[in-house]
Amino acid sequence: MLLFPNPQSPIPLLNIIDLNADLGESFGAWRMGDDAGVMPWITSANVACGFHAGDPAIMRRTVALCIEHGVAIGAHVSLPDLQGFGRREMKITPAEAYAQTLYQLGALHAFARAARTHLHHVKPHGALYNMAARDRELADAIAAAVREFNPTLILVGLAGSAMIDAGRNAGLAVQREGFCDRRYRVDGSLMPRSIAGAVIEEVDEAVAQAVSIATRGETAAEGGASVSIEADTLCVHGDANAAAFAECLHRALEKAQVRIAAAERPA
Repeated sequence: MLLFPNPQSPIPLLNIIDLNADLGESFGAWRMGDDAGVMPWITSANVACGFHAGDPAIMRRTVALCIEHGVAIGAHVSLPDLQGFGRREMKITPAEAYAQTLYQLGALHAFARAARTHLHHVKPHGALYNMAARDRELADAIAAAVREFNPTLILVGLAGSAMIDAGRNAGLAVQREGFCDRRYRVDGSLMPRSIAGAVIEEVDEAVAQAVSIATRGETAAEGGASVSIEADTLCVHGDANAAAFAECLHRALEKAQVRIAAAERPA
């Protein structure tokens, strides 16, 4: 979040950013990422709820890790696609999106309640995230499920997308999300992973993009143009080398005088 003294001032008075990571993505005997290594460097975790990754034991373990490290717990809701890791688009109706979101929220809430804690936010995953970013009816259905489950939960979506508009329209607090390691198009949407170069592989380049978004509200888009990204939270993907990257990013943001903190949930 960038707070300015007046519309013409280019110097932020205060920079605050949430660092979120997609975690709890192991399944059964299969292990994905280094959740324990990432936790010390983030402020919010998006916990897989069993549709694209995760299982009951993993969900319980991830909630416990969040409590241990003081990390806000969010539901990472997805299309029902374990084989495709939730990254394949499916034709679903708004009614199906509503029911699937509610189902996954209930599952993670059970583990949070048993651990005497609570959910903080909701973030769609993968293909569902991108579909809801451009499809207002789908976004409205997800927002309605969140509101009717618990209207104090924060809804996370791509900065400038239909998901943010739907959340606000539903009366929810929202967080506009920026990405450290994904390249942008000139309209502020993400380049699809199917396109070569859509994922930034170089750590220094990804960190530089994240710091630029957090401090200046902009980054480079395809073709070299500048694109405005007004973000309250930055995503750290929880896969290979995520712990080292999260630490590097955390330290770079602190050096840039950005305060790292989870958003306050409405009362």
